[in-house]
This record gives sequence, structure tokens and C-alpha cells, in this order.
Amino acid sequence: MLLSLFDYLAREYTQLNVFRYLTFRGICSMLTALTICLVLGPGMIRRLGNRQIGQTVRDDGPPTHFDKMGTPTMGGALILVAVLFTTLLWADLSNRLVWVVLLTSLAFGVIGWVDDYRKLIDKNPRGIGARAKFFWQSVVGFAVAVFLYMSAQSPVETQLIVPFFKDVAIDLGPWFILLTYLVIVGTSNAVNFTDGLDGLAVMPTVMIAGALGVFAYASGHSIFSTYLGIPYVPGVGEVLVVCAALAGAGLGFLWFNAYPAQVFMGDIGALALGAALGTVAVVVRQEIVLFIMGGVFVMETVSVILQVLSYKLTGKRIFRMAPLHHHFELKGWPEPRVIVRFWIITLILVLVGLATLKIR
Repeated sequence: MLLSLFDYLAREYTQLNVFRYLTFRGICSMLTALTICLVLGPGMIRRLGNRQIGQTVRDDGPPTHFDKMGTPTMGGALILVAVLFTTLLWADLSNRLVWVVLLTSLAFGVIGWVDDYRKLIDKNPRGIGARAKFFWQSVVGFAVAVFLYMSAQSPVETQLIVPFFKDVAIDLGPWFILLTYLVIVGTSNAVNFTDGLDGLAVMPTVMIAGALGVFAYASGHSIFSTYLGIPYVPGVGEVLVVCAALAGAGLGFLWFNAYPAQVFMGDIGALALGAALGTVAVVVRQEIVLFIMGGVFVMETVSVILQVLSYKLTGKRIFRMAPLHHHFELKGWPEPRVIVRFWIITLILVLVGLATLKIR
């Protein structure tokens, strides 16, 4: 939106050419999303509290969580508003990849909103139900995968890029659709599993979104991509604006979500953020790198899968409670310790992921 305006005004005022630079708009995007969350956050928290849209707590969960009962939730709507407004403001709206990431995030956010609404407003503890939730996630994920496959403008857009190697790219063909579906739906649910402690999910999301923004910028720049030995994807650099908005909105939300949390994001935020990360990883062709950087999300998801399988097959539990962060809580770790240590692990893994840019 503003890009077109500044392009027009730059004919008379050359100083405004700075807004044509993607890096500058990325910085503006992050600061804008951060500001929106900080300004709108207090009012949103008050309204959620007045409407008694509060967190429910499982009876079999860690005892320390009973103090969280009634804390306003569905705060992820604030993140979505900030990302949507910021992207419309600073991104090149003629770029199809920007719209793919944005609309996928919003679609998963709507699924999360319906689930939260059923649980918190209609007082239905099942929400929309696990099967219905997975069905609609699958519909959206499959639709996005098919669109990206059909609209691919170069062979590299449907190849699997293997990190640490310059020339290893696997032509997926139609299998690209399956991979894309699994990455988007899987990442969305993985972030949702992780969102169980104050700030636990949002800070890793911020770090990973920032790192994927670096990949988007490098992959969209023909000179940088050639130098680094990563695939050049025309137009994908503009996704940096969306990544910056995700990071800025995440930091702004963390201001209120940090321990002890004033608000929780709910499914509306967790599902949307996970879908956004998965979609960005697909369009920048770095699904394996996302798997590395999102190691905490992977551990949380695997802990749930193993717990369910073990209980169904043997009647015994592997962990004291799943997802994994609850296991450590029940072992006696204070909540802040679990959160910060998971953040540290994510930081290390993000650095490993960024290192794949040079180690090839």
C-alpha cells in the first residue's frame, strides 16, 4: 500500500526512494507490528477480561497452573491483526507469495478462532473436535499446496533443497503437494502443542520467523543466492516483510504474555503462527532447515505422539505428562526455568539453521 504511494512521491522527493529498499521496509514492518501490539494490547486484554473469555485448566495438569484459571485468552487475534495490517502497509501487494503466506495464516487463525469460541463462549470443552479441526486444517493445507505447485514459475520451487550441500536438490514433482501439506499442517499443530506455558511458543516463533526472513531475503536476491549456494526464487524476498511483521507482532505480544502472563494466544494465535512458519519455509524452499530450527516444536510433538502410542499399546506412559514441557514441570522445574531453557535450545538451533547458509 505505502510502497505504491512512496514510488509515486519519489518522483518529486528522491529521499523517499529509501522505502523501495526491502531491508528498510522489513525494519519498518517489524516496528509497526510491535507498536500495534503494544498500543492495542492493554485494551484487548481488558475487553477479553470483561467478557470473561478466560483460560481453562486441566484437572490433571501441574498444580501451579490453577493460578492461571480465568486469564484472558484468544489474544492471538492481536498478533493476526498486527501482521495483517503491517503486511498490507509495507509489502508489495502484487506479490503472490506474500498473499499465500498471509491468507494461509488467516485461514488457520479462523480455524483456531472457531475452536476457541466453542470452548470459551459456548462452554463446549471439545471445541470443534479434533477430527473437525484436523479436517479443516487439511483442506486449507492441501489447497495451499496445490496452488503453490500449479503456480510454480521455476523448477526450483518444487524441489527439496538439502542443507549443507550446494548441489543436492531433489525433484519432487507431485510429491511436492504432500510435503507442503505435511509441513504447513504439521508446523501449525506443533506450535499449538508447544503453547502451554507463558511465552514458551511465541519467542521461538519470533526467532524462527526472523531467521526465515534472512533466508527469504537471500533467496530472493540473485547475487546473494548464487554466492551462498541457495536456490534463487524470484519474488520470495518480499516475504521478508511478512517475517518481520511476525517477529514484531510476536515480540509485542510477548510483552503481555511473558511470565506471569496477562493474556494467552489461544488456538487462534498458535495455529496461525505455526501455519505462517510452515508456509514461509515452503516458499523459501527450506523445509529441512525449519525442521532444524523448530527442534523444540518437534520435540513437543514427538512427545505427544509417543505418549499416546505408548499408552494405547502398553497402558503405560513414557512421560509424566505430555507435551514435554509439562513433564519437566512435574519433575519440579519452575515454569520460568522450563521456558528460558527451551528458548535457549531454540536460539542454538536457529543459529545452526542460519549456519547452513555458509556451510555448504
